[in-house]
Amino acid sequence: MFMNWIISLLVNTVVLMVVAGYYEPFKLEGAGAALLASIILSIFNLFIKPVLVLLTLPVTVLSFGLFLIVINAVLLMLTAEVMGSSFEIDGFGAAFLAAIIISILNLLIQNFIIEPMQKRKRSS
Repeated sequence: MFMNWIISLLVNTVVLMVVAGYYEPFKLEGAGAALLASIILSIFNLFIKPVLVLLTLPVTVLSFGLFLIVINAVLLMLTAEVMGSSFEIDGFGAAFLAAIIISILNLLIQNFIIEPMQKRKRSS
């Protein structure tokens, strides 16, 4: 369980650095800031996201779950707000697009790198 959380943190750190490197409205000061942002974001996802999902359940259901991207964008902006100048996002539109990119990258890394490695480890 703990190891999965560490792997998730490292993947999120790399993804945040990649997005910051290629998407100009999304700025991080470096790897340390990316790691801290990943930790803060995971804490927000653990405690705040379930409350937001519950409060917005009707909208989320009506949008077939797409409203979760809005929640992810809000949590990204909240993380940037907590971190101050070491992590900046230029507005909600930039956070929304970054949330989509981060979700896609996390999905790809999880499905094509992490899960196959875990399956190989279990089978040997």
